[in-house]
Amino acid sequence: MLDMMGLVRSGDGIWWGQGGAEPTPLVDALIDAVDRIGPLTAFSGASWNPRLRRELPDALAITSYGALGELRHLSRSGRLEVLPCHYSALPRMFAAGRLPCDVGIVQVSPPDEEGLVTLGVGVDYMADAIPHTRTLIGEINYRMPATTGGPRLPLSVFAAVVETDRPFLEAPVRAPDEVDLSIAGQVASLIDDGDTLQMGVGSLPHAVLDALAGHRDLGFHSGIITDGVLDLIDKGVLTGARKEVDPGIVVTGSAFGTNDGVCRIADLPIEFRATSYTHSPVVLSQLRSFVSVNSAIEIDLSGQVGSELARGRYIGAVGGQVDFSRAAALTGSRSIIVLRSTVPSPAGGTSSTIVPTLSGLVTTGRVDVDAVVTEHGVAVLTGCTDADRARKLVRIAAPEHREALERSRTDLHGAT
Repeated sequence: MLDMMGLVRSGDGIWWGQGGAEPTPLVDALIDAVDRIGPLTAFSGASWNPRLRRELPDALAITSYGALGELRHLSRSGRLEVLPCHYSALPRMFAAGRLPCDVGIVQVSPPDEEGLVTLGVGVDYMADAIPHTRTLIGEINYRMPATTGGPRLPLSVFAAVVETDRPFLEAPVRAPDEVDLSIAGQVASLIDDGDTLQMGVGSLPHAVLDALAGHRDLGFHSGIITDGVLDLIDKGVLTGARKEVDPGIVVTGSAFGTNDGVCRIADLPIEFRATSYTHSPVVLSQLRSFVSVNSAIEIDLSGQVGSELARGRYIGAVGGQVDFSRAAALTGSRSIIVLRSTVPSPAGGTSSTIVPTLSGLVTTGRVDVDAVVTEHGVAVLTGCTDADRARKLVRIAAPEHREALERSRTDLHGAT
């Protein structure tokens, strides 16, 4: 594997691709060389690299926008610094030198007949960081599809490359359970034919995508796609026929899916764009039927959303929730927040995810939330007073927690 000595200098700031597009052989080589190079600072997105579960050199400091995937292990051990920021802020943070960008490490597709490579299924913040990066190092993976929408790079821009032929890392995904399916069915009822959707990853978003199989002419514009999106394209559901921007095309920054899914992406109407495009308020404001579907850890009785603090630990990952929720609420169709009504309690039993006041930080403001969905129903909050919001949210809480929430609601707003 490539020796990073001579390519990386002591004190450098480094970034690398995320998810399935993470250049893991090069990241591992960097970790192996840190003690010989000297202190380094790195920026990583979501990672499923098992190397990050092991002890890292003290000279390597890692930052991220969220403790996602294997980065949770680093967070628990105090080895991860999480930056609270909107995903849309990453491009200008790289441009201003506020994120590490001396060296960039990317996984790319094989050169085409013109000798050009693409960033494959990981364009997002990488495309925005490259123009501000001194040294670029590439892993040419012969399984990476050449994608459209992002930059095509000559091999001359790379200080060094290695060639591999390996499968992509896949995120572990839990199969949707009855609660997920119940929530998904109710979300699907809020989505109209012709809407353009945004949603994230995980069991619940996967269930929502499955529940949309009977819809027509949906569009998709999001920071991430999964295999569920590919399935809806296959079924003729995601046609993008009514999209005001990029009609007929699924627009995304990254693919977080299986190897089977990644291998067929190049044959589908999907374009991978930079974060400066996928999360741009100028672009999003043109999608008049835009519906965002995002998850929360907790929501209070006014409709404020908390998504950054889990069991007292800051995990960050504001991501694009606010970017997309605000666009959907202001100029699009609808901003939807989904969450299970309870989580296991450390003391036994369950805790309600609908709470009188947030235990942590406010991620998304109440005015950017149109509807909240749990397995117990839908609370449409648009046009409601604070008292009305609280009443509606109590009704979709878990039955065993409604009495306590009702007392809190009465204390806040009176017996109305």
